[in-house]
Amino acid sequence: MGTQKGPDNEIGDAISNNTSPYGPPKGRPRPLILLADDNYEIRKLLRAHFETMDCDLIEGENGAEALEQILVHQPNLVILDVMMPELNGWEVAKYVREHEDALPGVGIIILTAIGATNNEMTSPLFGADDYIDKPFDLDELDFKVRKVLSERAEMG
Repeated sequence: MGTQKGPDNEIGDAISNNTSPYGPPKGRPRPLILLADDNYEIRKLLRAHFETMDCDLIEGENGAEALEQILVHQPNLVILDVMMPELNGWEVAKYVREHEDALPGVGIIILTAIGATNNEMTSPLFGADDYIDKPFDLDELDFKVRKVLSERAEMG
């Protein structure tokens, strides 16, 4: 029987191999933001909006793809939808927080249409730094993005 390779082993491999073209999180000249939503139109809107900011962007169209991007690139911030195929946003957030020693400084904002009360009650339980409900205001999102990036930079 060979050694099984699972996400816990892959996290160390991805980080030690430093396969990200963006370099390590602390050495980046600009923050790297992962946009994870199964709705292409939302990702397209967010990409167009964030391209005006001084940041680099990567995308994931489902939870498993988002987690893979996190393991490879260690983004400074992840904006996660909750209701995604394969892994939901809360599962991704929980995984990141459970492996925070290997993924330090990754900020998480939950962006979802589950309703303000559900989002407010549930997102912090899974380690989200903040949350915003759909439909969302881009100015409010900008404020929260800057706040989480600043807080996470101070922690690291």
